Amino acid sequence: MKVKLLAYTPNPEKVVAIAARLCYSNKASIETISDGFTDEEITKFVTGLINTGHHSTLEHVSFTFGIEGISRVVSHELVRHRIASYSQRSQRYCAEGECNFIYPNGYQKTEEAKEIFKSSVCNSKDEYKDLLEEGVAKEIARYVLPNATETRIIVTMNARSLLHFFSLRTCSRAQPEMRDMANAMLFEVKKVAPILFKNGGPSCVQLGYCPEGSRCCGRAPTLDKLKEAYRFCVAQQDMC
Repeated sequence: MKVKLLAYTPNPEKVVAIAARLCYSNKASIETISDGFTDEEITKFVTGLINTGHHSTLEHVSFTFGIEGISRVVSHELVRHRIASYSQRSQRYCAEGECNFIYPNGYQKTEEAKEIFKSSVCNSKDEYKDLLEEGVAKEIARYVLPNATETRIIVTMNARSLLHFFSLRTCSRAQPEMRDMANAMLFEVKKVAPILFKNGGPSCVQLGYCPEGSRCCGRAPTLDKLKEAYRFCVAQQDMC
């Protein structure tokens, strides 16, 4: 899996702070709204917005990711997040005869399970090629390909949507491949907007409690340690 931050709103935290200042200022005009805005004031504004739940101003900044080496299982889950834009490699126009497959952790639980999984995906590729040779269009032949088929996608989300996305998809209950991708995305945005995403992570990190009820993973006693892992991580693999 490879996740790269391709583009983002320049000075994202300043843009958010300017939007907030406009909301609360009686005198400042658009031309002068950012005058004299120090780094300390920006930090104070952004931190206050996040802590008080005034998240609408976070929608003014966006982040675009290039993601490859994920399965169509994960891409199907990803596009359920509606406040976002997506461009995905098309199976309708692109031939998948030489496609790769994603082998998730757990498929090799037993030797028999491992062989069943490998046999299934490999057979699907052969059958896909056979259909093409029989003159079946790519857009029809793709129906035999499994969810394990590797794909690539470009995703753009605003900061508010990203925080919601992280709250769900970095949770220990998230699908493992999805969680790995979400953690990698969080690591990327923390590089360029550390204040905005200071509390980025699962719901328990962002909210201070778990909203899953009886489905909670039970890690609440170690919440401080979990928060620290997400807040101060220096590498993706250091995350929980």
